[in-house]
Amino acid sequence: MAPIRTRRIVDEAGVDGVLLAAEHHAREKGYRVVITVVDRAGNVLGLRRTPGAQVASSLVAVDKARTAAIFVRPSRDIEEQVPALTYEAARRVAETVGTVATDRSVAPVVAVVDAEGHLVYLWRPDAAQVASVDVAIDKARTAAIYRRPSKDFEDQASTGRPSALHLARAVPLQGGMPLLARGHVIGAVGVSGASSADEDQELAVLGSEAPLLHDAATYIPKQKVNEQFQTGGLLLQTLSYKLDAGRRTGPGAVELHDHETDIMHVAHGRATVVTGEDKYLLNEGDVLVIPNGVPHQFVEVTGPFLYFVTKVRS
Repeated sequence: MAPIRTRRIVDEAGVDGVLLAAEHHAREKGYRVVITVVDRAGNVLGLRRTPGAQVASSLVAVDKARTAAIFVRPSRDIEEQVPALTYEAARRVAETVGTVATDRSVAPVVAVVDAEGHLVYLWRPDAAQVASVDVAIDKARTAAIYRRPSKDFEDQASTGRPSALHLARAVPLQGGMPLLARGHVIGAVGVSGASSADEDQELAVLGSEAPLLHDAATYIPKQKVNEQFQTGGLLLQTLSYKLDAGRRTGPGAVELHDHETDIMHVAHGRATVVTGEDKYLLNEGDVLVIPNGVPHQFVEVTGPFLYFVTKVRS
């Protein structure tokens, strides 16, 4: 007789316990959220909404829970695998085009959108024509959602493919270019209103190369750092690294980052961190580097323990 395997499941009491604990924490913090629990296949077992939660969050919460269940990892890990367009990167793209355009004495509108085609940054000089605002956004959105230069659709329309004129949410006008980071389309730039359509395209190409440039220096004043340390959280995010103002008042769960190296610098307090079989007592001024793939856990904390964490993609 073949052996029978068994597995643990979340029963009704377990579902209620998870929902109750999450709701209690959300109410203490004043969060307006939807909380959901699913089984290992992603089927909904329970859902609860705190007062004021937006209706759309019900679907999003289920999607996040299902992602964590079927991939057997936090949904944040999935998010972190794909780079995202930051505000600073979008600004750099637009201002790169704007600087070149100003040197050429032309005044186009430059729009930068995210991977779904939503506007992130708009550069509009005083001399720009008003109509170019919507056109630049349309070009950028086309390049973003179709993952190709908008010029491709103009070329198709001009060479005998009229269907290119009727693609959903697309315009067959050159001047829209995707923005790439590590092989992923993270957004797009659209340019409209230069001296010609060809110059729109040329400027868009220049803008699409901007994410490959080094970031400018970033200054974070002491006041902002201190404010962020009150709760802990993100100080800076770029395409290749993040800087957190970490705050702990007690031990935490085991963490494991497949694609990030953690560089910790202690600003205040004392804590013990275990990495594998090694244990480190961290004091103010100490630095601990934890490579990707190494499990680590805070097991003792004299709070509040404040520390900077630079997360570098490996």
